[in-house]
Amino acid sequence: MSSNQKFSLTRRGFALGGLAAVSVTAACGNGVGGSGASKIDARVDATLNRMYEQFPNTVDLAEKATGMLIMPLVTEAGFGLGGAYGRGALRINGYTVDYYSTVKGSAGFQIGAQQYAHVLFFMTQDALEEFRRGHGWAAGADLEYVVSDQGDSLAADTNTLRSPVLAAIFGQAGLRVGATLEGTKYTRIIP
Repeated sequence: MSSNQKFSLTRRGFALGGLAAVSVTAACGNGVGGSGASKIDARVDATLNRMYEQFPNTVDLAEKATGMLIMPLVTEAGFGLGGAYGRGALRINGYTVDYYSTVKGSAGFQIGAQQYAHVLFFMTQDALEEFRRGHGWAAGADLEYVVSDQGDSLAADTNTLRSPVLAAIFGQAGLRVGATLEGTKYTRIIP
């Protein structure tokens, strides 16, 4: 067997092993209404309660939003290269309609780890529909923050409320400074 064939077999084996691991992980999910969904919903409820207690201005935003994506726990770590992952739920009129995962990759000077929660407020029906139609929606630099990465509550004035999507990041814990959602990708999942 030539070295090219060995490399090809190794690469193919690695790819097949990765696909098998993803398949096993996906098969362990219980589907909507299963224990995975109920755990996410319980965490979403706790996250919303904490956000409303710490930042009362978000109650008004939630009432005006056409939908909210709540990510109760996102874990982000980096040492040169970094990444983040979390799971949450999209709620419309107070009811969970879909579950999502969030993934983020980054490169550059970074070291440390942190965990935080975040909520996206969809302030227009168009923004909500664009998010739901997409096969992987990515947050951009145009996102307006109503709770900063330092945990300070910012006033939601008339101009802020005209933004199609608002974000709140809170509950940071860890050794890494700052949290931003720019470049974060959201994908619908079955927990």
